[in-house]
Parts: sequence; structure tokens; C-alpha cells
Amino acid sequence: MILQVLSDGFYRGIASEAKLVLVKIGRTGRITEAQIQEGLDWVLANAVKYQIKIVNISAGGDYEESYLTNTLSRTVERCARAGITVVCAVGNAGYIPGHPVLPPASAPSCIAVGGLDDQNSLDRARRGMYRSSYGPTVDGLQKPEVIAPGIWVAAPILPHTPTAEEAELYSRLDMAADEELPALIEQNRGVDEDLDKAFDLRIPMLRQLITIKLREGNVINEHYKYVDGTSFAAPIVSSIAACMLEANPRLTPPQVKRILIETAERVHDVEVDRQGWGVVNARNAVSRAPFA
Repeated sequence: MILQVLSDGFYRGIASEAKLVLVKIGRTGRITEAQIQEGLDWVLANAVKYQIKIVNISAGGDYEESYLTNTLSRTVERCARAGITVVCAVGNAGYIPGHPVLPPASAPSCIAVGGLDDQNSLDRARRGMYRSSYGPTVDGLQKPEVIAPGIWVAAPILPHTPTAEEAELYSRLDMAADEELPALIEQNRGVDEDLDKAFDLRIPMLRQLITIKLREGNVINEHYKYVDGTSFAAPIVSSIAACMLEANPRLTPPQVKRILIETAERVHDVEVDRQGWGVVNARNAVSRAPFA
């Protein structure tokens, strides 16, 4: 809903009216497999209380391991048996030798999601791949199963953060009249070191620096920026799954996964290993849901 409000309806989430349970598993730095495990244990313990049907995990484990011995992967399997669809980001290690798929994305029952680079265009001919991790896993499983937009995704900026301060300043400077720029920079010293040092630049050079800051930060406006990574592709699939369950609340996790796979669209000239069954098709998946 925050997308819709801040953008006056220009942006809207795929399942904007879904009820969310936010489970915090870390504060700063790298999220460990143990922290993901703790969060997933909490979900299992509270699934009935909060009517949790879908879990999105945009974090990866510590190292490759068989799902037969990995505790986190086995917990994912428990979630599936409990009627909870688990959607996992497959990771962004596509260019690393071995392009490892880590738990929980390597669990058999989860829906592992890779990234599509659609060039920010609706033209299917321009589709390409993001640098997603891909299998086969150590257990010989195909991962990811599907891909979704993983770059040029518009996302709200978390308020009261350094990123939010920078985005607000860049946007205000971009919209300000030339004569207002020096005063705005002076009033906001400490937000951006480069702008602090550029106080005495001529206006054309200052405008060029502001444009660079907007592009480097992928800033759309004071409320939004472009983000990339399979961490953002996975929630797209989770949202589609929520719409599917709205259309047919009786769907089981295996049915949700199968419909997403069967309705996905292959990207031409891309290896099957990298894209799985292809790009998710929200319209077809939701249309198929009532007949499963």
C-alpha cells in the first residue's frame, strides 16, 4: 500500500492489499543461516495464529549443502508440508565459478527465483538474464524454477535513513531553480560530501553533478529508487502466489509451484539451467489457479 500512497497511484504492488507479517532476522551486516533458521522456526510456530500461507526469503545461507542434511532446507520442507509456500531468492552469484545455489533456495519444495533483465521494456524480444545463481544444486536439482524482473524494479526508500536523506536532497536540487542551489546545498551540509565540496562550482557543473548523483543512486524521486537483485525478484513471485491463493484458497504449495512453472515463458537463446522454466506470467498463473 505504501507504493500506491507515496506515488499517488502511479506505483502499486502486485498484491497491494495482502496482509503482511514482517519477521526481522538481522540488524546490520550479513544475515547468517542461523538467523534465517530462527525466523523460519518462528513462522512455523505462528503460522496458524497469523494465517501465514506464503513466506518470502530474500537471503541466502552460509554454504552449499545437501537438503538431506541441511537444517534450514529441511525446515523449508516442513513449511511445505504445513501448507506454507516458500519463495526464495536464488542469489546473485551467476558470474562466480560454480554459481552456487545456497540453502534455503536449494531446498526441493521451495520456489527458487532468478532474475530477469527486461531492459525496463515491455518488448519480450529485449529480455535477457540477470546475474543470478543457478544449478544444478549439490543434489542435482534444477534451480531456479522461474525468473522474474531483477533489475530496474521501483521500490520505496526506507524513511529516516541516509539513503532517504540523499534521495530527498538530490530530488529537491533537481527541481530547484538555479539561484536556489547554493542555499539548498548549504542548508543540507553533511548529507553528501561531494555536494559539500561542490558548493562553489558554476551552475552548469553543479547541475551535471546532481544528474550524476541521481543516476548513481538510481533515484527516481524522494520516495523511490531503482533496485536490483534476486532479493527483489522473489517478492514479485510471492505476490503472484498471493493473488493465486486469493483466486483459489485451496491451492497447496506444490500446486502453486506447478502452476507458476507451467505458465512461465521461456527466454529465447538462454540456457535452461539459468532460467529454469522461464519468466513468470502473472495473468496466466492467476487465471489457472481456480481450476487446479
